[in-house]
Amino acid sequence: MSNPPANPAAAQVYKHGFGLKKDVAEELNRRYNDSRMVAHLRSHGNTLTIGDVRIYLAEEFGFCYGVDKAIDFAYETRKHFPDRRIFLTDEIIHNPRVNHELMEIGIQFLSGAYAGKVAIDDLNPEDVVIIPAFGTTTVLEKRLRDRGCVLVDTTCGSVVHVWKRVEKYAEEGFTAVIHGKFNHEETRATSSRVLIAPGAKYVIVRDKGQAELVCKYIATGGKSSEFLQEFDGAMSRGFDPDKDLEQIGVANQTTMLASESMEIAEMLQNAIVKRYGEDRAGERFRSFDTICRATQDRQDALLRLRAQENISLFLVIGGYNSSNTSHLLEMAIEKCPAYHVQDATDLISKEQIRHKPLGQNPSIDQNWMTKEPVSLGVTSGASTPNRVLEEVMLRFLELRGYSPAEVFSCLAA
Repeated sequence: MSNPPANPAAAQVYKHGFGLKKDVAEELNRRYNDSRMVAHLRSHGNTLTIGDVRIYLAEEFGFCYGVDKAIDFAYETRKHFPDRRIFLTDEIIHNPRVNHELMEIGIQFLSGAYAGKVAIDDLNPEDVVIIPAFGTTTVLEKRLRDRGCVLVDTTCGSVVHVWKRVEKYAEEGFTAVIHGKFNHEETRATSSRVLIAPGAKYVIVRDKGQAELVCKYIATGGKSSEFLQEFDGAMSRGFDPDKDLEQIGVANQTTMLASESMEIAEMLQNAIVKRYGEDRAGERFRSFDTICRATQDRQDALLRLRAQENISLFLVIGGYNSSNTSHLLEMAIEKCPAYHVQDATDLISKEQIRHKPLGQNPSIDQNWMTKEPVSLGVTSGASTPNRVLEEVMLRFLELRGYSPAEVFSCLAA
């Protein structure tokens, strides 16, 4: 039987930690950050040569500030409330190790792949609920407040910046065109913020192909039934393309490919100009770069790494459901063979590798590692611990015939 609702006004909300950062620092370092190999690479020009393998590590990789904050806050929460039930609304970040280790310290999940048996209606004012780095929808946040439970909000500041932008669009009567993945937690949360204003609308475009359909409709019109079918599930209720595309504001999921987001904004602006003329475009179009700085830095670093002429193979490390990692893969495969792996276990043998091809389900490839000397480019998504990065590199070297002991001996030399 579910518990009765509490007074939502009584719900406590924490957004700035509990002052326990030093108390959890040692554990976080042990679990995620402590990596002799990564430290060595950083202090030696991000390169390492062992035998016939030369590793090139991107200058920017791994945990971003928002992810660091969310994980730190989760461990602080456990320490601050040692005897209470603690829940996450969904994955705190898209990394399986991090989510599994949160379960190990007694944090449960209300939904998603790690969901337990407790539902929101079972919560009471003594329970603590952590909102992940992606944020959550306004509807879910209200339900949690209605339960009266303690809320610990780890939403990334870059995500909140996007929310403020789309809320302003809504208040000014502009439809939000959001470049993102409609089923991604962050984009669901962002689109829900649009609806704070009565009659506000949004439509989500996943790529340039869908953006082009919106552009054509803006510029020359079309069949609304076809438009509504294409964007089913990715737009606000009652969306009318004939009316709701007259004034638009562009935003994006913070982890999308930056160059694509900028190109989509330009495409949409050109469509508005074509339909209404240059003089009136300013009245009908808004756009602000809302790509996360850390996402941009990692993409820029990969571009620089990709420019190394001798790199023959890329490993891109991160959760299979990590959006920012998939975009790093998208960039890497333009250079040479590249594999998106979650952790060291994906490097099955010299012959087999488990990986997630771009836009596909994970699969196993054969004959992925050549016998020739290898120049290996390595990067990782913003949700990937340094420990995982090290484990993948060690496993790769092990498959080339170099034991971890030999590697660390080399680092100490």
